[in-house]
Amino acid sequence: MVWGRGESNFPYLSLVSLGTILIVAGMFLALFVIIVSLARSGGLKARGGAVVIIGPFPIIFGSDKESAKILLVLSIILVGALIALFLVQGYF
Repeated sequence: MVWGRGESNFPYLSLVSLGTILIVAGMFLALFVIIVSLARSGGLKARGGAVVIIGPFPIIFGSDKESAKILLVLSIILVGALIALFLVQGYF
């Protein structure tokens, strides 16, 4: 396996195809969670947030402080994993 050429261990599955599949799966998962939340919304307070990562800088939106803190921790872990992956592949 050669790093950096977009090769994959799966036959006929490039990284672009894998990324597209993961994005679509994430959209369906988000839709499913929204539908389940609406179905069981009796007495529950909705909380949520989002993270936009531009380069190594996360921008966090949250409906309350607890959601924002959880997203902050998750985004720091994600950016750390991304930097580690780049270091292993020799991009830095």
